[in-house]
Amino acid sequence: MFDPADPAFLADPYPAFARLRAQGAVHRHDGLGLAVAVSHEAASAVLRHRSLGRIWSDATPLEQFASFNMLHRNSLLENEPPAHTRLRRLVSSAFARGHVERLRPTVRALAGRMVDSLATAIATDGEADLLEHVAQPLPVAVIAELLGVPEDAGPQLVAWSNAIVKMYEYGLPDDKRIEAEQAAEAFAGYLRELVDHRTADPRDDLLSHLAGSDLTGDEVVATAVLLLMAGHEATVNVIGNGVRALLEHRDQWDLLVADPTLAASATEELIRFDSPLQLFERTATEDVEIAGHPVPRGSKIAALLGAAARDPEVFDEPDTLDITREKNPHLGFGGGVHYCLGAPLARIEIAAALDALVTQLPTLRCTREPTRRDEFVIRGLRTFPVTAG
Repeated sequence: MFDPADPAFLADPYPAFARLRAQGAVHRHDGLGLAVAVSHEAASAVLRHRSLGRIWSDATPLEQFASFNMLHRNSLLENEPPAHTRLRRLVSSAFARGHVERLRPTVRALAGRMVDSLATAIATDGEADLLEHVAQPLPVAVIAELLGVPEDAGPQLVAWSNAIVKMYEYGLPDDKRIEAEQAAEAFAGYLRELVDHRTADPRDDLLSHLAGSDLTGDEVVATAVLLLMAGHEATVNVIGNGVRALLEHRDQWDLLVADPTLAASATEELIRFDSPLQLFERTATEDVEIAGHPVPRGSKIAALLGAAARDPEVFDEPDTLDITREKNPHLGFGGGVHYCLGAPLARIEIAAALDALVTQLPTLRCTREPTRRDEFVIRGLRTFPVTAG
């Protein structure tokens, strides 16, 4: 079984996943304290089975994690029907007002501006960090525009988000847990104040529409935090992991340079090839069986998305990066009732970033080996030095 803290495994988990798939579709991982589904079919069943739910368990001790728990108790991601149905209907209604589609030209303009910043830094210093100039600021700027959050708050929102999502890892030390609660408290306080302003002075943004809906105050804050965290963490890592993969498979980069209209199919392939979210938990609300593996009521099972994405039963030559891949039913945005609400916006952002990069910096290349984040569940890079020419 794999060790999620092993640097060699974190550098390339996919051979370990292949060995597990060859041995069976579901395995017990004692270190994680749950079963993991490694085949595409089994992982898909975990995500879609209605007796496997997102059942939130408060972080403890309760008095130390009041804000972190509040954000998750009121999140549509951590609730099941009927609470999830009500929350998703209200949030979907706000999304349906055309907020995502109206952002398309804004996203393209932002991506172009940020790639210009990257090009300027390269021209000045010889190299620059693609994460710092493009992958990190783009998604947070887009989500801030969607919600109506001031763009200059972006760096602080990223810092809070990075601290909070560390709680999703296994075996987190106490100091990081405390940092996550402090970030949750500050994030919630900032948004609560902003919601009060939007309630008093509504604008044509998603936060105003959420504030004017039937959501409670805590639900509005939790939804805004979820959109900011999920919208940032996934997209920054698809762009970072994906551009690295393209530059390491130069034929695919050159293919995209020659035909930028492939950005849409490239987006799907990059999500599949190196999943930004590797694992998604579910809890059994009654006795369940997945691929012959019993999951007793109250126990947990996880869809190992990175393993499912390389299943040869579903993907031809799964270890090959192919941006022209037509059949690509990856599970990168989840499945079932918890399918990612922000998937359309994420696709627009990633495609815009790829288009701007190949158009404005066609000779882009790595200068040194990127450094990887030392987390397993959220898979991404810490630094990504690049140059051009």
